[in-house]
Amino acid sequence: MKTFKYTLSTMIITLFVAACSSDYLNINEDPNNPLSVSPDLILPVAQSYSAFIQESFKGQNSLGNFMMYNWAESEGSVFYSAEFRYFVDPTFYSQNFDYTYANALKQYNALNNLEGDEFGYYRAIGQVMMAYHFQLLVDTYGDVPYFEALQRGGNITPKYDKAEEIYEDLIVQLSSAISLINSTASNSSITPLMPGPDDVMFGGDMALWKRFANTVKLRILVRLSDLPEKAEYIRNEFAVIAGEGSGFIENDVEVQLGYINEENRMNPKWAEFGQDAQGNNTIFNNATCATPFVLDFLSGTQDPRIDFIYEKPVTGHLGVRQGQLYNTSGEGEFVSEKVSNMGMGILQEPGQAAVLYTAAESYFNQAEAALKGLMPGDAKSFYENGIQASFSYLGAGDASSYYCQNLNLVSWDSSLNKQEAIITQKWLALNSIDAIQSWFDYSRTGYPSNLPVSDLATTPDRPVRLAYPSSEITANGENLPSQPNVFTDKIFWGN
Repeated sequence: MKTFKYTLSTMIITLFVAACSSDYLNINEDPNNPLSVSPDLILPVAQSYSAFIQESFKGQNSLGNFMMYNWAESEGSVFYSAEFRYFVDPTFYSQNFDYTYANALKQYNALNNLEGDEFGYYRAIGQVMMAYHFQLLVDTYGDVPYFEALQRGGNITPKYDKAEEIYEDLIVQLSSAISLINSTASNSSITPLMPGPDDVMFGGDMALWKRFANTVKLRILVRLSDLPEKAEYIRNEFAVIAGEGSGFIENDVEVQLGYINEENRMNPKWAEFGQDAQGNNTIFNNATCATPFVLDFLSGTQDPRIDFIYEKPVTGHLGVRQGQLYNTSGEGEFVSEKVSNMGMGILQEPGQAAVLYTAAESYFNQAEAALKGLMPGDAKSFYENGIQASFSYLGAGDASSYYCQNLNLVSWDSSLNKQEAIITQKWLALNSIDAIQSWFDYSRTGYPSNLPVSDLATTPDRPVRLAYPSSEITANGENLPSQPNVFTDKIFWGN
């Protein structure tokens, strides 16, 4: 197994570097042509792109942590001024748009376009992952190119589609992917090409891919669940999920490329925020730390996860306000050694897997759906399972003594507002792992309550979306919608 991991990791990194260094606008060569690269080589490269988008510096997780007041900056560091000023211009975190289209979606679309029934499993994986990424784009930007996107030479200036229409088609595509998996398995006239070790998410287990498709649906439907006009549609789609019968994921959905402690072969989050191959802290490890708000919440509820999400200095936990201006007379009260940087439950090792969708979020989404009567099941059990899944990921042990405390937003029975409890616990569970989902939840629900804004903010609240990137202004300006007010023009599901 160790030999396989090293070989696959080396192969993927070689392809990854080659893809990134090539001119993807070269009209003389179509890298999406399935005749030139076999699907077992396309798939792991595509999944490596998904991991990078999620876990890299300026990736989706980082964006969510700054928007949700989880991360601040230690004294002497000057990396996050745009985040603290909410300076959301067309260059702000633009890789979330550009890299997703030019890399991840391009590769998954190549799988989706494979011709031949024997490629059914690969096509289905491509469909599921395209739906996963397109939802993230919609939730971040609103209207985006969708129906005409990814045609390359066929249409290099795709039109922008309505976010709500994209959402509905994502459900259609996810259902189609599940049907394709089933029809491929039952087609006795073919020998399907089976994904195996090249599938660095599920190892070719198509039952898990069906569960993941349902779990992406779950995320979509819960995000719509505060829109009264969608109630019947949502119930019907939950009935489809129940009738299909595969259920939802019960474990973290991860990309494991065989990351090792060598330069350019580490987990992306570790490489940026952990240590180099010689064991020296990276500059972003030293710079990135907790805020007092999140530390106070964790300590105030006797939450043992505090020592796993955040490092505990010898002088005790210490947070920094976002945008805080230092006045320490040279004493260095908030230098890296004295503040709570990212902890051992988040930065585990260079070889840790990259997380795309946590089991905790799956359970919390089920809890909210059950609470609203959209699906069967006990909301309290889903809620407690979500907390336990968070504890398990971090290595914090048994969660029962925590969630049995007689505390609002901790114990299910003691929580006055059950939805607030679900969203607040989801915020804690996704802290430093997949925090962009908490940003979307906040824009939808306003929870967690009393979330501060940066000291440098010039508005009373944080942004609710990103601006369209400079690349689209240059290359697709005729179709580009007017730039939104990133503080007030909410995504269609926002409240």
